Amino acid sequence: MRFTDLFIRRPVLSLVVSLMLLLIGGSALFSLQVREYPNMESATIVIDTRFPGATQAVMQGFVTTPIAQAVSTASGIEYLSSTSTQGKSQIKAKLVLNANADRAMSEILAKVQQVRYQLPEGVNDPVISKMTDGASAIQYVAFTSDTLGVPQMTDFAVRVAQPLMTSVPGVASVDLFGGQALAMRIWVDPARMAARGLTAPDVAAALRANNVQAAPGQLKGRDTAINLMAGTI
Repeated sequence: MRFTDLFIRRPVLSLVVSLMLLLIGGSALFSLQVREYPNMESATIVIDTRFPGATQAVMQGFVTTPIAQAVSTASGIEYLSSTSTQGKSQIKAKLVLNANADRAMSEILAKVQQVRYQLPEGVNDPVISKMTDGASAIQYVAFTSDTLGVPQMTDFAVRVAQPLMTSVPGVASVDLFGGQALAMRIWVDPARMAARGLTAPDVAAALRANNVQAAPGQLKGRDTAINLMAGTI
């Protein structure tokens, strides 16, 4: 007795089996996903901290090390890497494959806040950002003007263009390169300036002439190394 004899004697059974195979194949055709590459998420959390005037040794010992030790206890991290340079510390936390990047970023933020009091006085607040591995810019937009200067175009890009681009669905972030941000905003009184015979360019020239930022040097001892930074306006 062969296997096919069963379907010859029972034609209804053969019809039911054929219909089942047809239904299963049709369901798989419309429900199964066919992709050239699998859907995987690989992200890195970057922690940037700045301490103007600090040496590399100070950044490594008093900024990078405390933050890295706190962040290393967060869940979902595969490995940590860090770099310390003059006045800048950067820590990268590589997440495991398909980890929840938003949850990991929130946990890392909490870890950094726990050791914020341990950082030296004068350190800027750490900036935490999420970076998708392999991501690249999809579009570059240039701003030019025959009447506006670089600070004015930068101000327009920051206040008008950048928020509009960020609000576009599917846009993760918009970065600004080559800008010249204003250090301060000054409102002058035309009546008082006229009484003293001054003009707006005179005020701008005086500010540029007296705005100085310099590093006088370092104080070194047997166990300490202090980098001095002076700034006046």
